[in-house]
Amino acid sequence: MKLAHWLAGMACAVSLCGAAHSAALEKAVEGEHRTPKYVARDEYRHPVETLEFFQVKPDMTVVEVWPGGGWYSEILAPMLKDEGTFYAAHFPKETDVGYFKKYRGVYEEKLASDKATYGAVKLTEFAPGGDSEIAPEGSADAVLTFRNVHNWMGGDNEEAAFKTFYKALKPGGILGVVEHRAKPGTSRDQMKKSGYMPQDYVIELAEKAGFELEASSEINANPKDTADHPKGVWTLPPSLRLGDEDKEKYLAIGESDRMTLRFRKPKS
Repeated sequence: MKLAHWLAGMACAVSLCGAAHSAALEKAVEGEHRTPKYVARDEYRHPVETLEFFQVKPDMTVVEVWPGGGWYSEILAPMLKDEGTFYAAHFPKETDVGYFKKYRGVYEEKLASDKATYGAVKLTEFAPGGDSEIAPEGSADAVLTFRNVHNWMGGDNEEAAFKTFYKALKPGGILGVVEHRAKPGTSRDQMKKSGYMPQDYVIELAEKAGFELEASSEINANPKDTADHPKGVWTLPPSLRLGDEDKEKYLAIGESDRMTLRFRKPKS
């Protein structure tokens, strides 16, 4: 009877803990600090469902790789600031790439503008193929990357990227990947041009680095997206590279079809 009571108490504690984690995530998503144009994209990015799928909790050490303007950082930073640790592994500070300079600067301004929200963020950098440390080796509970794998492929550094993530994670740690999804059999050249990647190739990259695929989700799927647009994924919102040409058509499609994958670093 005592064992039954203990098990019941444990189940209750787990339930309460899960509810607290969900509440912390939802509070961050609903926070007034978030950029309105970012909030408008929640319908395509499903932040609550995605971070729950990646099993992110407020007391974890989490690395976001190449956070850009900070769309997900606006959620992760406040969620993790009290009990956890948040590393933002951004573009290299010393770079000649104009895009990198611009968005690294935008991100730094965001951190400086709201210390209450972002004061605990640890800003590191990630140069795929280089020796940058996104977080101390073996320290992270989770490494997350959103729509970036195609960028590393552009420089033929995608394999090196996954090795870096593996190194940063604790044994048993999670790698969460969201990426634009191409049709199976898409060529490497077409991947680079379009920004879309076959799901089986991304899985292969992770497994080659030592990860095990734990689960996949259709949270961020979009069956309206045919993945064969004139300007690749950038044809669709938010980029709309064609300008007003067929704009209503692409707005009706919405953002890209995306794979959502959760990998695990083996415990031994």
